Amino acid sequence: MKSKVAKHGFDRYFSKRMKDRGFAAAYKQARQRIDSVDGFMRSLEEVRAAAGVSKAKLAQLTGTQPAAMRRLLTTEAPNPTLSTVMSILKSLGYALALVPKRPKTKASQESRVAAHASTA
Repeated sequence: MKSKVAKHGFDRYFSKRMKDRGFAAAYKQARQRIDSVDGFMRSLEEVRAAAGVSKAKLAQLTGTQPAAMRRLLTTEAPNPTLSTVMSILKSLGYALALVPKRPKTKASQESRVAAHASTA
């Protein structure tokens, strides 16, 4: 038998807002961005732990305060700057690479490069 969890005011408000297609689409997009950063930071934390580097040592290597590094790697909603991410990656012996979501055809890549070159 399932137990019902009483909905709070926010839950009712959110359910009502999600019925609006525009709001639901914007929420989904924002949620994907948040989940992406969260997943990336969890991966960074796994790499740090596997390397045997303490959070305090990583803070020292990156010139960050130990408390700030602990918060960054343990918070529910991390939001690091790119500079901080790059510093952490470098300290752990990693680099950041851009990988396309979907394989692109050569023609589409060439047209994208040509379009970018014409606007530069």
